[in-house]
Amino acid sequence: MTQNPLDYEPIPPRPSRISDDMAYILPMGIFLFFIFAQGHLPGGVPLYYLLRTVGTAAALLLLWNRYTKIRWNALWLGAIVGIVGTVQWIGMQLWLQNHFPIFQPAPDFFNPQEHFHSRETFYAFVALRLSGAVLVVPVMEELFWRDYLWRQLLAPNNFKLAAVGEWSPMALLAVSGAFATVHGNWALTAVFWGLMVGLLLVYTKSLGACIVAHATTNLLLGLWVLKYHQWSFW
Repeated sequence: MTQNPLDYEPIPPRPSRISDDMAYILPMGIFLFFIFAQGHLPGGVPLYYLLRTVGTAAALLLLWNRYTKIRWNALWLGAIVGIVGTVQWIGMQLWLQNHFPIFQPAPDFFNPQEHFHSRETFYAFVALRLSGAVLVVPVMEELFWRDYLWRQLLAPNNFKLAAVGEWSPMALLAVSGAFATVHGNWALTAVFWGLMVGLLLVYTKSLGACIVAHATTNLLLGLWVLKYHQWSFW
């Protein structure tokens, strides 16, 4: 006797080993771990910058289908905010460093000109540094800060119930403040930069515009560092 196919019990989908929350947290965790490692473990800044860039990028790629679909509208506005943000970051940070010792960089900041003894290795590190700052960091940070954490504050039980860019003064201030905590002596400068990008998110509802703003600021800041040898800004 042939069994009716409808008599079979449907096979439930296999649960994912990584939660939606962890998909956002893991790349940031990898990034922060290697920042910690470069100051506490042997190996040096170039090695750990390579590991954190490759590790963070790999995590983003592997988990990409777990993220909310990114809207890529208002990119021109994101670029403008990124340019304004570069001027704000450099100008404000230089003013703070000149007036308040607390905002001075650590005296042992990494200077690639002193570390590398050949042009080839120096430019290889510069290429790695710029590519990480422009292609990896903006995606990872915007997904974590202004996609995940912003919505987590609005809907703690399930962050996906909150819309991307949903207006909340509390989220704007809290995310900007949290963003500043991982930026060391640039913390106050980072708060104001974070407020600008947070308002961009609220206005456009576009995480893509925020990624472009972040990438633009990182690119222009990196080029300024290279031109004026202001290595403490890296």
